[in-house]
Amino acid sequence: MKLRNLLLIALTVVAASPLFAQNGKPLFPEMPGMVSYTYRASFAKDVAATLDTLQKLGIKDMEFSNLFGKTAAELRKLLDERDMQCSSFGVSYDEALNKTMQVGENAKTLGAKFVRVAWIPHDGPFTLELADKTIADFNTIGATLKDEFGVSFCYHNHGYEFEKYKRGTLMDYIIKKSDPKYVNFELDLLWAFFPGGDPAKLLRKYPTRFKLMHMKDLRKGVEGNLSGGTPVTNDVALGTGQLNIPEILKAAKKSAIEHYYIEDESPSYATQVPQTIAYLKSLTY
Repeated sequence: MKLRNLLLIALTVVAASPLFAQNGKPLFPEMPGMVSYTYRASFAKDVAATLDTLQKLGIKDMEFSNLFGKTAAELRKLLDERDMQCSSFGVSYDEALNKTMQVGENAKTLGAKFVRVAWIPHDGPFTLELADKTIADFNTIGATLKDEFGVSFCYHNHGYEFEKYKRGTLMDYIIKKSDPKYVNFELDLLWAFFPGGDPAKLLRKYPTRFKLMHMKDLRKGVEGNLSGGTPVTNDVALGTGQLNIPEILKAAKKSAIEHYYIEDESPSYATQVPQTIAYLKSLTY
């Protein structure tokens, strides 16, 4: 009896040791999508070959913000041939506002569920007056895209909107004042962190407003600001920079995020993207 108890104790100790510990539940089991801007240099040379490269990596979901000389129909055909999809279509503020019908038609042809704008033209600090104009424009754009094409409009933060305003920021102001029926958001992790924001807190604060996510990390030691700009070499593989990726993903899983896209603006994207994918696969609860 004593020997049996000793064996049970020994087995318990061995099972509890890190070497024999079972892996936890995967935190991010799905394959993320890809932002076309990551492979912009390659797409500019050969769209089909670049899609082949992404397909080999296991990427099936794309966000395009450039048609790279193709028509929407031509790009859709290339995607269909590879069993890939374009879920989000990025355009400029001017195109979204002044060519809304054309944008909607292209998005519909691509099969995109979302149209995204990632930059609000401005000179100097972002202001309350500009935020008010932006909200009005976004509501108009979003209503047309939703009512005419069944496409949802999202704004992608870029850092400058985190100017302080009352007890929050102008980003808070835009989220609260825009019509949730027609306007939602794409959370760019780097451009929320760089100006002093907290991506995980934003997701918890507005759990229904963020529908898309740009997954990216900021090089250690880089200090942020409200400019909306930093050298592209400051984009690093997920898990090697300053952001707490696991905390953000845990918050995202409880939010309304529908599509996750890797965006890596660095010239080292060819080596960093596979590193990012491997890191995401390694994460567990």
